[in-house]
Amino acid sequence: MNDTPMNASERGRFITFEGIDGAGKSTHIGFVTAHLKSALKSAGRTIVSSREPGGTPLGEKLRDLLLHEKMDLETEALLMFASRREHIAQVIEPALARGDWVLSDRFTDASFAYQGGGRGMDRAKMEALEAWVHPRLQPDLTLLFDVPLEVARERLNATRTLDKFEQEEADFFARCRNEYLRRAAQFPGRIVVIDSTQSIDDVRESLLTALEKLL
Repeated sequence: MNDTPMNASERGRFITFEGIDGAGKSTHIGFVTAHLKSALKSAGRTIVSSREPGGTPLGEKLRDLLLHEKMDLETEALLMFASRREHIAQVIEPALARGDWVLSDRFTDASFAYQGGGRGMDRAKMEALEAWVHPRLQPDLTLLFDVPLEVARERLNATRTLDKFEQEEADFFARCRNEYLRRAAQFPGRIVVIDSTQSIDDVRESLLTALEKLL
């Protein structure tokens, strides 16, 4: 991030949403956005909503390639982090410096889960990319939506045409989920696991509890 020191009260907050495809995170991003807009209105804070891969004109072009073109694993990982670097430079860092709150549908935990856990890329390489692309930036809060694989697949099949990741077999998503949960155990102060098999009302109650520490 910007090397100029910033008072914690001035800097914005960075929240990410994670989970395997079909875990239900997209259902609740709008709710969190609306809640924070209301809660932060009196403080004059703006909510910036974005996504990965994507979030910038270049990132959206890379997103189309990443979701639909077959490619070498390391090419895929490098393009994910290239899109992320542009996202950080053009959207995330400027917004946080203004005091805005950034909500991103996926961030680096997704790369560890999908390219690392799912595809089997060496973890040391993933950590090197993370350290290179955002050495001083981590989310203030990550909401990890978790469901059993069969629930996730059922939800996916009922919604839309699937991209190349969503078309993967169950064992791929099992590895992704395991890596997500490993990350949650590694960073318990940042990652909050949300049981997405609960009712919508119960999930929202869990989300409000998780958001309280930032508000």
